[in-house]
Amino acid sequence: MDPKNRLNEDVQRVHLNIEKVRGRGPRLKDERITLAHGAGGKASSALVEQVFLAAYSSAELRESEDAAILSVPQGNLAFSTDSYVVDPIIFPGGSIGDLAINGTVNDLAVSGARPEVISAAFILEEGLEIATLRTVVADMHAAAEHAGVRVVTGDTKVVPRGHGDGVYITTAGVGIIPEDRQVGAQLAQMGDRIICSGPIADHGMAVMMARGDLAIQAPIESDTRAINHGVEALWKASPHTRWLRDATRGGVATVMNEFARLSGYGVALEDRYIPVRDMTRAACDMLGIDPLYVANEGTFLAVVPEEETSAGIAALNASGFPDACTIGRVVESPASQVVLITGFGGTRMVDMLVGDPLPRIC
Repeated sequence: MDPKNRLNEDVQRVHLNIEKVRGRGPRLKDERITLAHGAGGKASSALVEQVFLAAYSSAELRESEDAAILSVPQGNLAFSTDSYVVDPIIFPGGSIGDLAINGTVNDLAVSGARPEVISAAFILEEGLEIATLRTVVADMHAAAEHAGVRVVTGDTKVVPRGHGDGVYITTAGVGIIPEDRQVGAQLAQMGDRIICSGPIADHGMAVMMARGDLAIQAPIESDTRAINHGVEALWKASPHTRWLRDATRGGVATVMNEFARLSGYGVALEDRYIPVRDMTRAACDMLGIDPLYVANEGTFLAVVPEEETSAGIAALNASGFPDACTIGRVVESPASQVVLITGFGGTRMVDMLVGDPLPRIC
């Protein structure tokens, strides 16, 4: 089944589960967030129980304690946190709820960890529609189930109207790194290949189109998704994978520059192999934006030994990343820099992103 269709089924099931839970506990009668929802009284309790507890199914969260008590298996812990301020809150292909789960899951996965649990903190603006919040929370739960992680603790605060932008979300996640797994740019060797898990630039362009500030429209959807299952498949097929990174803010160009600086090697990317959907490329061309610098939310890069590249790509193709491919290699020169080999056989330097052409996309 297509990953998007499977995730849509998860969302529908979550909405059904939420409806079953709403009949219990304090009733939430408000249609919009008010300051009372952040005061710690009955309104706060109703919001937490009828929106958040209704959506998340973890036993730890249902205990409603100030901290989740977890049993941790042996191994190294990976711990990551991130905040999400996307505008608009809901966009083609996802919402801030998807990003909040997927972003933290992906940060853990590319660190070599198997994501386990997540916390979620919400800053809600007075006047936010409860229906919108329910959609965001349902998207978060569906994304968590798809990734195989549990939301185990959280917090909610309300700010006065005009002091926020609907909803901000901060998530933190914990994962377990297997004892025999190592990942780091310093492990790279000359001749290693660069694998890209799929088409780039979809998320940034989808959000930009959704804002409605431009004179053009295009049916582009965000690539937001959890990558941890694909990363695990890659580890099994390419056990000596050197380095991983999800290409979020700053896009592929910035991530590859970070790798080059940390490893001391150069990176040679081949333009003809970098996957960009036709509609996304056309939108980028019309706006004068290089797809290499556009953010992604479900696409990652991996540096693997040359002899393990074919097996790694085959594993990714079989685990829901049908467009995974090799886009470049690790080279000796120019050291600590990235070059792009163009379709005409020439080369150009690819520097890190300067400024932010797509503000507030994640």
